[in-house]
Amino acid sequence: MNAVKLKETGKGGDAAAAAAAAVTLEELRKKMADFARERDWEKYHSPRNLLLALVGEVGELSEIFQWKGEVPKGLPGWEERETEHLGEELADVLLYLVRLSDMCGVDLGKAALRKIDLNARKYPAGPGCRPSKKGVHCSNDTGDSRDDHGDVVAVVRADEIKEEHAS
Repeated sequence: MNAVKLKETGKGGDAAAAAAAAVTLEELRKKMADFARERDWEKYHSPRNLLLALVGEVGELSEIFQWKGEVPKGLPGWEERETEHLGEELADVLLYLVRLSDMCGVDLGKAALRKIDLNARKYPAGPGCRPSKKGVHCSNDTGDSRDDHGDVVAVVRADEIKEEHAS
């Protein structure tokens, strides 16, 4: 895993948050591998088992938001214990994801950066761009937007991206 940095931006400012101000996915991968090895849990950490545990943790994360309705950015009105619990569940999801990627031999940081690049090409930014069933269509300055046979619109199709990166 490469050195993609994760920043802790908690409200508490406690010692643990300060110590974890910048952590790499590689550091997390090593800590999780050591943790499992020290407890002789490696035999249980098959990709399937880790995936099922990850899904369970996503369920616990979902429960936090289940009856809150739409929650604005920054979680205004949340009590400190709620935010702390959220952080614990987010961490569980992250740690299982890091461990799963390690057991599958996937460089999670590299895969994430590649996915961001693919999404940027699949969903180009700019005025006049909109999603469609065939990909993303972007209008020119005059507002023209034609289908695949009109040749005026820049079209990026999901199937083209998949074909390009399948090899």
